[in-house]
Amino acid sequence: MRRLWTPAWIARHVAMVVLVVGFLGLGWWQISRAAAGNSLSWGYAVEWPIFAGFVVYVWWREVKLARRRMAEADAPPADPAVEPAPAVTTGSRPAVRRPVRVSRVPATGDVGEDTDLAAYNHYLSWLNANPGARPGDYPG
Repeated sequence: MRRLWTPAWIARHVAMVVLVVGFLGLGWWQISRAAAGNSLSWGYAVEWPIFAGFVVYVWWREVKLARRRMAEADAPPADPAVEPAPAVTTGSRPAVRRPVRVSRVPATGDVGEDTDLAAYNHYLSWLNANPGARPGDYPG
């Protein structure tokens, strides 16, 4: 738990408290405006507490994630004699592994030239050789 009291985490805790108090204060302000006759403020009066709840949710999720990481870091290392299990899921999240580099092998053997591709390349080279020509002027 002491790792949640580092300067970075203290800043997160303070930011959460400031945002929640600010959002709830803005919600109360909108309620007072709505009670004074501004009917549009009823929507905002509902919206600001939802924002405050979202801030609390994100903060709580980050705290849980940090505590889980601390528990994994404090866990004793696995026995090197035991082969680790491949791609085990942790909870509902799949294990993330390092990407595998696959080399591409060029195709071997005689590959006949595509006649449509050759005709199109000839057309493009003709257009390049005749910059003022229109596509309808192509003799092919």
